[in-house]
Amino acid sequence: MTSNKQTAIIDLEEMVFYAYHGCFKEEQVVGNSFIVNISLETEVSKPMLTDNIKDALNYVNVYNAVKEEMAINSHLLEHLTARIINRLFEQFSAILHATVKVSKMNPPMGGQMKSVSVTLKR
Repeated sequence: MTSNKQTAIIDLEEMVFYAYHGCFKEEQVVGNSFIVNISLETEVSKPMLTDNIKDALNYVNVYNAVKEEMAINSHLLEHLTARIINRLFEQFSAILHATVKVSKMNPPMGGQMKSVSVTLKR
């Protein structure tokens, strides 16, 4: 017997935030650009039929949750990324699996580098 359940991957790509994460005092004062990429697996059978946002994972609410977490300073990208993925699972029961990648642009590494990133999966 086959299931009528249909899952989909929803990607929120290259969300850009200016924030004050980092271990160095300068980073906490001057700030930096961050890019957040999120991939969410969710069950979509009902919204596919109803075409109603109330039956779907609302991407605007996901974005706003990420924005709120980005506004809370962290020293480490690992801590920040964990807060985001934890918040998503706490707030959105429709999420089955998630991947969250947070990238700090032009990190102060003593040399030229586009970004440094941390990716968590659950």
